[in-house]
Amino acid sequence: MKLPPFMLERYFAVHEFSVEHLLCVSDCQTLTAGQLLDLEPGARQAFEALPLGYTEAAGGPALREEIARTYRGIAPSQVLAHVGAQEAIFNFATACLNPGDEVVVHTPCYQSLHQVAATAGCTVLPWEARPENGWRPDMDELERLVGPRTGAVIINSPHNPTGFAFSAAEMARIVEIVSARGCLLFSDEVYAGLEYDMASAPRPACELYERAVSLGVMSKAYGLAGLRVGWVAARDESVLAAMAAAKDYTSICGSAPSEFLAALALRHGREIVSGLRALCQENLSLLETFMRRHAGRFTWVRPLAGPICFPALASGQDAEPFCAQVLDGCGALLLPGRLYGEAWSAHFRMGFGRTGFATGLAALDEYLMKSTC
Repeated sequence: MKLPPFMLERYFAVHEFSVEHLLCVSDCQTLTAGQLLDLEPGARQAFEALPLGYTEAAGGPALREEIARTYRGIAPSQVLAHVGAQEAIFNFATACLNPGDEVVVHTPCYQSLHQVAATAGCTVLPWEARPENGWRPDMDELERLVGPRTGAVIINSPHNPTGFAFSAAEMARIVEIVSARGCLLFSDEVYAGLEYDMASAPRPACELYERAVSLGVMSKAYGLAGLRVGWVAARDESVLAAMAAAKDYTSICGSAPSEFLAALALRHGREIVSGLRALCQENLSLLETFMRRHAGRFTWVRPLAGPICFPALASGQDAEPFCAQVLDGCGALLLPGRLYGEAWSAHFRMGFGRTGFATGLAALDEYLMKSTC
């Protein structure tokens, strides 16, 4: 299977580690290994004594136990660890979908959520979110798209790149539609816990539907992208078995140090995630002021969750030249929307989950006040 270039990742490969101000990253502020080890007495000594052999293919027992604790009614045996979320997406598409399947995909989206299925011979049917509806996709449209050939519905909430989040009632409707056909539901939940209104946040899809697969990762809501620890949680044994067999051809197993640190972070997950949610909301307030000041230049939908949003140029012009001018003019990296597809070319992604956001936003603000771009 020959996949086309992953445009977003190629863009970051060029720019991410060389620019002055990262204003489009999708993760949250990270911790150091020392800060993690300081969370528990004895953790540093246990880490130093850690054997550096192979780990269990499904993920170590301690890691899977801590992941399972983040769900209701999910056992450690119903968790399959992966190296990041990307491997899990790839293994799901290659192991659980068949050529000729129709796959309904919540769009715009991270490229692999649709690309791997398409390259594997599936027909991808976009379930499109639109800014004029607050990035809320139409449930009646989903019902029309799901049919007898649907192999899976793929959703993402909280959503990358828009910051939209389904309510509990909306998730219940999705489950109702999908379960009527009995197809798989793959739910990208890597930003779960970063909803600004936690009271209205839905339960994970794997708790709501027996054929659902919930995707999680340490990279986003926990800010621990360097650990490269992701997972799926599912009650369908056949799905887990198929993905485990596919994993034998990808990573085989994870890193023992990463799994140790991930389990440690998960034991303190509520504290870590709540702190990062507060940081996102603090930075969002700065972004709201910025957007009001530049209302003639940009349009946007205020996000409901997470560290990202997807503004657009009010002119409707392609945002890629604008992003290039900003990068050259003040060293701030924005993400052109066309990396999510041509339909989104007027948009650009902003990320506000890190502590340096205020400095970067001030640099962008100063540049725009002097510029005509």
